[in-house]
Amino acid sequence: MQDLQALRKRKPAFYPDHTLYAEYACAAFGLIFEDLDGGTGLIFRIGSEAGSRCFAAGRCSFFPQNDATAATLAADKHFANRIMAHAGLPTLGGDYFFLNARHRAHRPPGHERTDALAYLDALGGAAFAKPLHGSRGDFAEPVEGAGALARYLDRVSRVYDSVLLQPAVTGDEYRIFLLDGDVLYSARKTPPVLAGDGVHTVPELMSARAADLESRGISPAVAGKQDADGTVPAAGTRQAIAGRMNRSAGGGMSFADPPNRDAVFDSARRAVAALGLRAGAVDLFTDVDGDPHAVRIIEVNANPSIRFLEDINRADLILDIWRHTLAATGLLDV
Repeated sequence: MQDLQALRKRKPAFYPDHTLYAEYACAAFGLIFEDLDGGTGLIFRIGSEAGSRCFAAGRCSFFPQNDATAATLAADKHFANRIMAHAGLPTLGGDYFFLNARHRAHRPPGHERTDALAYLDALGGAAFAKPLHGSRGDFAEPVEGAGALARYLDRVSRVYDSVLLQPAVTGDEYRIFLLDGDVLYSARKTPPVLAGDGVHTVPELMSARAADLESRGISPAVAGKQDADGTVPAAGTRQAIAGRMNRSAGGGMSFADPPNRDAVFDSARRAVAALGLRAGAVDLFTDVDGDPHAVRIIEVNANPSIRFLEDINRADLILDIWRHTLAATGLLDV
């Protein structure tokens, strides 16, 4: 069987991760992999004696075991929150707001920009904001005060048409990945860090980090208090950057079970079941605001990235995921 790292080296930098893993899985399982877009990996076909199936990268789902309705519900953070809350699950709640007047006649009142400012006030002046249909931590950041929210909405409106505002809470963040209710892995998330080099100031380091994020299509974090620090951090020092913990935005992940493992895993199972998903990753907080027994579901991802598994050399788990996917399509007997 071909080595995953060797396969990665043969592909261009823009090659989609999931396409790489599909090709790797096909070689492992004796299936046909065929690129349909001149080597870009954006469209490909997987074939076996049982037939064939086409896949695409980008916004397309790599998990056909999830039907379109379930995947769409999970992708809308408000819909998903309401469904999970109705099922008795502990969510962060929140409300959604549109950023322009287009289609205003087709939606209920109470979800415009002015309503967002009133809602922030009801939350005590602080919230965690994110695009309603965003991913990879793009524009996911804390906001404090009406002025900060207004500036945030202006920035986001250039890319997205709606946002979700949720109460700002603290806790330990985990990702639970499930297939048909079975936990494949549990991982603890950690925040991005600012690494000192003994040469550049904090603002200079943050500016370089922002440029790197923007080059990958991810919004930089809004300037915070730490940016005003003009000192030069010593080489090797590491300073956590508060806010989002997405790996795409520089956050870390490592295998770990939460302290209240059984309760957390039960909540994760109920979350994917409530949305009708067969495959999904549940992001949640434990130890919420210092309560060791509190759990709050952040969101459920029906099309989660699994690059983390490649980075820690767990190609076996990547194959487990694709085995489940290919079996669901009837292309692989298990």
